[in-house]
Amino acid sequence: MKPAETHAKWKILQQKIAQEFDSDIPDLKVVLFLIGVQELGKGPGKYSKRQKEELMHIATCRLLSEMGFYELEGLDQDGWPHWKLVKPVPSFAMMEQELLLKSLAIHYFEDIYGEHQDAAI
Repeated sequence: MKPAETHAKWKILQQKIAQEFDSDIPDLKVVLFLIGVQELGKGPGKYSKRQKEELMHIATCRLLSEMGFYELEGLDQDGWPHWKLVKPVPSFAMMEQELLLKSLAIHYFEDIYGEHQDAAI
């Protein structure tokens, strides 16, 4: 996906999430948190600061698994997913990393809803 297309689709995703949750426009961290909650599969709840960080880590691993960087190892005794690094993630400049994660998040939501995100969510 080209950067301009990613930016346009990201804006649509942000709007859809804001409408769905009747909230402010979410930034990347909020979107990662939502993906982490989805991947955990326990639904909304109260999470400590550490758990929120872990949920964002789960989301990042899940997204990067689409590119073969991580592989799901399994769930721990509390049902939290654990990921294994399969190959090193290249060093990206901050803007490149953010663009990559946004693009992967867009694909994530498109996959969940089974169609292109601008028609879904």
